[in-house]
Amino acid sequence: MFNKTFSNLFLTKGGGWKKFMKKTEILILLIILIFFGMGFYFYPQMPDKIASHWNIRGEVDGYMPKALGLFLMPIISVVLFLMFLLIPRIDPLKENIEKFREYFDWFVVLIIGFLFYIYVLTIFWSFGYRFDMGQVLAPALGILFYYAGILTSNAKKNWFIGIRTPWTMSYESVWNKTNKLGGKMFKIAGVICLFGIVFPAYAFLFVIIPALITVFYTIIYSYFEYKKMK
Repeated sequence: MFNKTFSNLFLTKGGGWKKFMKKTEILILLIILIFFGMGFYFYPQMPDKIASHWNIRGEVDGYMPKALGLFLMPIISVVLFLMFLLIPRIDPLKENIEKFREYFDWFVVLIIGFLFYIYVLTIFWSFGYRFDMGQVLAPALGILFYYAGILTSNAKKNWFIGIRTPWTMSYESVWNKTNKLGGKMFKIAGVICLFGIVFPAYAFLFVIIPALITVFYTIIYSYFEYKKMK
């Protein structure tokens, strides 16, 4: 009985071993382990206060005790990872998420990778290296926005991922049109973010303005598409 159950759980019909985890999940766990490893390794070398927030001019205006500064981001990454694992299981439309699950899984990798990138920058700053935070974040945000556009373009109707308004959730055609448009706009926003590398003084504007335009325009667009259906 035990042997049969074991085989059903871990062996494929072809006799090969089933994968316990997806490669994206393994990659995320590796990043999280590196997160904590760096925290423990650098803890003795860090100053008592670590920079934790920069204003739009790239000036530090917030600090944390080093224990919190070194381990808060890894803990947030764990919480986000667990949340992203839960979403495809609890969504009432989870069968739709499976249709674009690969895009979603890689988006989670990018989110955790982005947090890790910020973490590394913070450690460098604590060691005395100085750089324009907006300028160095611009390419990372550009990649994140661009891939968000890919994810949004491929998202099928669900309650957690994509452009969800009362009107996109009412008609699948409104969902499809709005998310296709939103996907294109997020990609454009991602490209615009890259201008922050060349014009660091305006990096914040190159990030926030395209993002806000995309959000508000797609909300309004979904409403008018809904009205057409009505």
